[in-house]
Amino acid sequence: MAVETAPVTKNQELTVTITDLTYEGMGVAKVGDFPLFVAAALPGEEALIHVVKLQKHFGFARVVKLLKTSPDRVAPRDHAYAQTGIAPLQHLAYPAQLKFKQHQLENVFEKQHLAITVKPTLGMATPSGYRNKAQIPVRLVNGELTTGFYKQRSHDLIPLEDFYIQDPAIDAAIIVVRDLLRQYGLTAYDERTNTGLVRHIMVRRGYYSHELMIVLVVTSWSVPHLDTIAQALAKQLPELASFMLNLNDQRTNVVLGRKSRVVSGNDYLTDQLLGNTFHISAPSFYQVNPQQTEVLYGQAIAAAGLTGSETVIDAYSGIGTISLALAKHAKQVYGVEVVPSAVADAKKNAQLNGLDNVTFTLGKAEEVMQTWREQALPVDALVVDPPRKGLAPEFIAATGVLLPPRIVYVSCNPATLARDIAALTEFGYSATTTQPVDMFPQTTHIESVTVLTLTR
Repeated sequence: MAVETAPVTKNQELTVTITDLTYEGMGVAKVGDFPLFVAAALPGEEALIHVVKLQKHFGFARVVKLLKTSPDRVAPRDHAYAQTGIAPLQHLAYPAQLKFKQHQLENVFEKQHLAITVKPTLGMATPSGYRNKAQIPVRLVNGELTTGFYKQRSHDLIPLEDFYIQDPAIDAAIIVVRDLLRQYGLTAYDERTNTGLVRHIMVRRGYYSHELMIVLVVTSWSVPHLDTIAQALAKQLPELASFMLNLNDQRTNVVLGRKSRVVSGNDYLTDQLLGNTFHISAPSFYQVNPQQTEVLYGQAIAAAGLTGSETVIDAYSGIGTISLALAKHAKQVYGVEVVPSAVADAKKNAQLNGLDNVTFTLGKAEEVMQTWREQALPVDALVVDPPRKGLAPEFIAATGVLLPPRIVYVSCNPATLARDIAALTEFGYSATTTQPVDMFPQTTHIESVTVLTLTR
């Protein structure tokens, strides 16, 4: 429905110039002061567009015809990657993707009135085939069990065999599993009727170890021909280290259920990161781009300025990936994490690597840090790697009490990073530079490392 204040109407066609990209990678065109967000359009391009939707202060449009193309435009690899949102920047040349991510950080800092220099984004030599984990839905399409990915903002499955940004060995493993499920007549889950057996195929692969983990997410423990399927998988996939079932019998969009069972092999796979070995279980959080994770964590360690005599806190420590890397450069590392299974995994991983100068504690970081403050724990640096929602206000308040001389902020969301830096300035912290690292080529996601120093 058209909005009276808009200078355009729904279904109108008009010629525009694209002036910018949004943080979601959509082109921006303005009619007067009214912005239109145009899918798959790039700055500098002129296009005939069709207005598809209007809100009070902005609208959405699609390209009918490009009249002038950007020099940064490249031929998209597959229309399906745009439909599913797997690779929303596939039409943008990779050097321009890196500049886009740098620019997004500059924009959010400017809005928060933060004078922080954003360094050029550190990219990949080969910006595809990098993901070490896949969670692929299994559905019935044209009467056949099929794997693929959902069309954006829907649960309509688009069949796919090449996922572009995933490790090709994972793509190949998914096809092997899919074909075996078809061969032995296993049923695909139907979310409309809550019937069918197989909901998802989850595959993880070690970047260095090449070990494979395959998890069938099912609605029942009773899986026909399970032993035969396990034997066939082991024969066709020699790298298979773990084959598991995960039970998810609830009406939910969450992929994994709470209970898992080993069919063959281990309940984990092994891989390395910055010289440390990790056991990675099915539900564990582990960065999906191992090559760029080493770059990111290398930047974080360098930013911490460690000489070997410091005490470091790693908040949001997970299974210990950053903590164990820091432990090789610090006197003592204290990790804190709220997920019990992650803390248990972190302790095992420290033992696995023979590191005795790292301690992991279960609890909310803000509460544990308050306890450490009361115990007069000397802290030289605080490393944080929070989820997309950023730091909780309570955590920022606890940091303002503990007052570590240096904070290394590893961020996956520029907006919450800028918000949190602004809040930390109230306690006397300042930042001068941010280093973006491209962990997710072909997508709009941005990771970065920022150092804040206590100046008062």
